[in-house]
Amino acid sequence: MRDLFKQAAAKSPSIIFIDEIDAIGRSRGKNNITGGNDERENTLNQLLTEMDGFGTDTNVIVIAATNRADVLDKALMRAGRFDRQIYVDLPDRNERKEIFEVHIKPLKMDDDVNIEFLSKQTPGFSGADIANLCNEAALIAARKGNKKVHHQDFLDAVDRIVGGLEKKNKIITDKEKTTIAYHEAGHATVSWMLEHAAPLVKVTIVPRGKSLGAAWYLPEERQIVQTEQMLDEMCATLGGRAAEKIMFDKISTGALNDLEKVARQAKAIVTVYGLNDKIGNITFYDSSGQGDYNFTKPYSEKTAQIIDEEISTIIEKQYQRAIDILNHHKKELTVLAELLKEKEVIFEDDLIRIFGERPFEVEPILEKKVPKNNKEEEVEDNVENKNDNEEVKSSEK
Repeated sequence: MRDLFKQAAAKSPSIIFIDEIDAIGRSRGKNNITGGNDERENTLNQLLTEMDGFGTDTNVIVIAATNRADVLDKALMRAGRFDRQIYVDLPDRNERKEIFEVHIKPLKMDDDVNIEFLSKQTPGFSGADIANLCNEAALIAARKGNKKVHHQDFLDAVDRIVGGLEKKNKIITDKEKTTIAYHEAGHATVSWMLEHAAPLVKVTIVPRGKSLGAAWYLPEERQIVQTEQMLDEMCATLGGRAAEKIMFDKISTGALNDLEKVARQAKAIVTVYGLNDKIGNITFYDSSGQGDYNFTKPYSEKTAQIIDEEISTIIEKQYQRAIDILNHHKKELTVLAELLKEKEVIFEDDLIRIFGERPFEVEPILEKKVPKNNKEEEVEDNVENKNDNEEVKSSEK
């Protein structure tokens, strides 16, 4: 560390860039739970010493980056050291469009490519994700023998990145296929009838990655979320298991990913955002990261019991709500599931033909329909078994 700053001063004006500074800049004392790390602390102490010795004529700028600013030592963040902090968030729709413009420059694009549509279709994508998407689209176009990259190649690339490799040769019995079809149709039906549920893009029962089927939505890019919006999303997520219960009077392990997502949302309602009447306007979330090293709960055993009860109550209430919606639209659910078994992939237009327009005013998000010859599939939803489950990037992003 001394040699680094000595070289920088000798070659001034210069810039020192430290990536992943939390590797050496973690708070001292907090990492001593399992014995400590003297080498790391010595490195941090020397870094603090070197940065504290800067004068006005040094002409050395120190820049660092990290994804865990909450665990950095406070001495690093005080004035005179890293005194300016810039938070780099995921790009919004307009920023994604500009990033697309950068990464498509080396590609030979067909006239049907709609960058505006692609920027809307990729919420939660980082700059690296978009670069990977453009590269994957070019690979898909090359495999097809095309001279240019078409819009459909980008859509196929989104499916490939979000959902994984397609597995049409996966062995699935007719009974399992029927169960998966009704499960995904349940998601689509409930979300279509809820005002705050994300707009549907397509539903599929084509296996991809570890998912056996999925309903793909385009979540609205919101800065704040109201309680009704969270509850509608939970209800739509539970629509798959509710459909299995209504149609077969049995439930399967295929809803594991759904249950994991719903449990996480219900826990956040009660313990993080203070949206539960019984617990009140209290949050047990610690944004500083100090709670990671605390072995005691920030609430009593009585409160813990109330939290468990409230989480269970919220989930069961939304599950019953999904059952009520599906019972009311059981005929349409059956038509949709049978169509899904036949076509394997269905789109928004198919739902409009079956259910009619959504029963409330919604702002159109997609200006261009997904081409109907697309036989790809989407985001992880139905899971083969408990051991194979893993969390995917969401549209919970």
